[in-house]
Amino acid sequence: MEEQASTARTALKYGILTSAAIMIFTTILNVSGQSQNKWLALFAYVIMIVGIVLAMKEFRESNKGYMTYGEGLGLGSLVSGILGFLASMFAMVYIRFIDPTIMTQTLNKARADMEAQGMDDAQIDKYMEISQKFSSPGFMFAAGVFGYLFMGFIFSLIIAAIIRREKAVFE
Repeated sequence: MEEQASTARTALKYGILTSAAIMIFTTILNVSGQSQNKWLALFAYVIMIVGIVLAMKEFRESNKGYMTYGEGLGLGSLVSGILGFLASMFAMVYIRFIDPTIMTQTLNKARADMEAQGMDDAQIDKYMEISQKFSSPGFMFAAGVFGYLFMGFIFSLIIAAIIRREKAVFE
């Protein structure tokens, strides 16, 4: 009896590998002082897309060359959920223990951006107060997981449509 391809096993493998790649990339950005560079930060999405594509291709090949749209969408969403959980855990550990100044740097950059836009001090102070409320570890963790899951779902909708290969009806 042949072993059936498992979306969970494939998702776990690629969720861990992709999160490791994003953790390394994020650490490089933080250490090099480029963590506020939005264009470089978008490269994390490229890493995520590559992880989802590789997971779907491996699943399809281990499933005799076939993968339905639903299997691909589910697999990509699982990879994204695992990635989101692990990457958010890493971010919390990084912010809490490795470089606690990163949040201060982020808030200072936001303040400088608002001053450059010509906002008055009352508006800036109100925004900074709201930002600090949303900077709690629990909220940031949940937002990170949800953000990765949401973006991964969107990417998976597209990638699964491209990579799917359904069995013929009478095969």
